[in-house]
Amino acid sequence: MRKSLFIYLTFIFCGLTANAQEPLSLTLKDAQEQALEHNRKLKNASLEIQKAEASRWKALASMLPQASVKLDYTNFMGYEINFGMMSIPMNPSGNLTAQVAVALSGAQVMGTQLSEIAMKMAEINRQKTEHELINQVKTLYFSVLIMNETVALLEQNLENMRKLHSFTENSVRVGVADQTDADKLKVQVSTLENSINATKRSLEMLNNSLRLQMGVDVSQQIQLTQTVDELLDVESALQLLKTDFVLDNNLSYQLLKKSTDLSKKQISLNAWSYGPTLSAFYQYTKKTYFGKDEGFNTTPPNLIGASLSIPIFSSGVNYAKVREAKISYETQVNTLDDTEEALKIQHSQLCYNLTSAFESYENQKENVEVNKRILENISKKYEQGMASSLDVTTSGTNLIAAQSSYVKALMDVVTAQVALEELINKGNI
Repeated sequence: MRKSLFIYLTFIFCGLTANAQEPLSLTLKDAQEQALEHNRKLKNASLEIQKAEASRWKALASMLPQASVKLDYTNFMGYEINFGMMSIPMNPSGNLTAQVAVALSGAQVMGTQLSEIAMKMAEINRQKTEHELINQVKTLYFSVLIMNETVALLEQNLENMRKLHSFTENSVRVGVADQTDADKLKVQVSTLENSINATKRSLEMLNNSLRLQMGVDVSQQIQLTQTVDELLDVESALQLLKTDFVLDNNLSYQLLKKSTDLSKKQISLNAWSYGPTLSAFYQYTKKTYFGKDEGFNTTPPNLIGASLSIPIFSSGVNYAKVREAKISYETQVNTLDDTEEALKIQHSQLCYNLTSAFESYENQKENVEVNKRILENISKKYEQGMASSLDVTTSGTNLIAAQSSYVKALMDVVTAQVALEELINKGNI
């Protein structure tokens, strides 16, 4: 019975372990949704919105009535005030004081408006962070797929080179080939093996970056279920070139405009340093004597008051604050104007980059096919004794270079597309 129970528990444990090590299968959309749900940077951006909202309510609350209650106890230790023929005992007493007060100024009103702008900026920043996260995941997803494709291409080249090396070694044994030819191919095989190992290490780094963006554990295995051909929609990407660039859709521009509005409000906030502050209060006090008759009491039970404070002279401090705010606003306006021009130029450049990247991609794709055919042709001639080992290694090197150029061109297409989508705010999932 114990043995059966032990076997049963062992099977359960092994099953749980297998499930824990099961790869996480992800489409591009799955990876992006996983990141939106678990990415810590995006969570912090959402918390900034809550923080800005709390700051806004704090500014509003400062203009509302503030109430407080205070209890105190006083004991003069039997002391009496002596007025010659008469003395007044200072008996132990306690006070219950309740007070309601309110203070209003133009600076408080401006403070609430500044808080509202800050909250809108926090929301725009959250959207910007979300948009950047989606594009980062997309870039990393493509990068992993492309790197996997690179490994596959290198392994295919390695297999072909190993076959040629094995053929050459056999030819050396029967005396129809030189050992130097076999050595050259052996070096080529070793170089390919090193390239594959280095590429696999780079692939693991990309996987770790993708895990970090998605907020999953570094030990979690991930499996990407889509291919580059499925995701690389040429027509959709080229359609971006026909999309009008609307400045107000750009999140960085929106954020800068709100920052300019905030800078403008700072002028009004500092100008209210010249403005008055109105305050009023009502206070109720209940005084109680302990153990003795009522003593000398000068505390009124009800008290009401109001004040109006008007600044007259500040030795130029207020003027300097306003002037400083105006200069900051002018600087911000100049920055906004420069950014408008820079974004328009950037849009033209990114359209150019995307067009060039596609042209290069088509060219490099064809170049790889041509070099494959050349290597196959040279390899057959080499086996028939019509080509040298140098011809084989040269054509093999040319194929690897062509494949590297193809991979770079493919990555350039993805990078250019993502950059343009981010600029025109079209990269949502």
